[in-house]
Amino acid sequence: MAPVAAQAAGVTATVDVQSTPLKTRKGPSLASAIVGTLRDNQKVTIACAVTGPSVRGSVRTSTQWDRLTSGAYVTHAYIRSSKSIPRCVTTSPQAAPVKAKPKPAAVTYQVGTVRSTDGSVNIRTGPSTSSPVKRAVGNGATVQGVCGVVGTSVAGTVRTTTQWNRLTDGGYISHAYVVTPTLKLCPGASLTPVKETPSVTPEQFLAAAVPGAQKGWQEYGVPASVTIAQAILESGWGRSGLSTADRNYFGIKCQSGSFGKLASGCHDYVTTECTKTGECFSTTATFRTYATMSHSFRDHGNFLRVNSRYKPAFAYTRDANKFIWNVWKAGYATDPNYYTKITTLMASYKLYQYDTWK
Repeated sequence: MAPVAAQAAGVTATVDVQSTPLKTRKGPSLASAIVGTLRDNQKVTIACAVTGPSVRGSVRTSTQWDRLTSGAYVTHAYIRSSKSIPRCVTTSPQAAPVKAKPKPAAVTYQVGTVRSTDGSVNIRTGPSTSSPVKRAVGNGATVQGVCGVVGTSVAGTVRTTTQWNRLTDGGYISHAYVVTPTLKLCPGASLTPVKETPSVTPEQFLAAAVPGAQKGWQEYGVPASVTIAQAILESGWGRSGLSTADRNYFGIKCQSGSFGKLASGCHDYVTTECTKTGECFSTTATFRTYATMSHSFRDHGNFLRVNSRYKPAFAYTRDANKFIWNVWKAGYATDPNYYTKITTLMASYKLYQYDTWK
């Protein structure tokens, strides 16, 4: 398959991304591999355009993706061009007849419903909390479970269990967050639970966390004990996909491509969100990335300080329990047990000792 001659000349266009570099991809989709970046106001030559997932950018919201003369693709949502861009046309004059492939056997599955008061639930490549994350689903989302396997133990909203459900797309979700009819054991699956070895011990995590948390209090007034406890809960002692890949321990997102002074960039993740009526849809969430753990912790302090809804909490910068109570009451988390979980962590691990005003 080769582009026709009309496409070869190309159309000159300008990148408009404000401050964040525009990613070029192997295919016309946010899920395609990143092959490069383009800076703001950079000139590019576009061969032709195709249709792909809709993207909201600084110029427009568009389903158009532009194929550059280099062969890479960029979303048209960040491209300005004074000329129209032709549609991609391909030719295959000597294409051989394609033999019909036999239809694959239908996969039997059970529909399950995700129940989580801990935020989004990760679907992983294997039955372990250390396996890479494929995507994430929200409370109320439905998943198609094929069979069950034994993996690492997870304490979830529904139950505490070592069962993981294998889904029709090959991913795994912990049964601790799923309400579903009974699933049969996957063929060849072991019945021996997998013992998860944490990447770092609690002692190692705390030793790494304290400097950034104390710096956050000095700069923004958030008690170090609060910052550390929130990081433990929200990143699972640093084992979450966001924290291991991007050193983002609090799930702070980029806003319109802006990531502030402490983050190093943005990373797109495909997630599932659900409406109050129970309708779920796939979307792309963009989270901040950090060069160091300390930068993430300091940015957490900055995030709370600049958001006016959390202003009442800063009357208690020397009272950790009252501070996190006011943060929670202001709507930081929907989990009704969030305040209790945070204060329990602060007491259990003696985190108050790191509050530098004492």
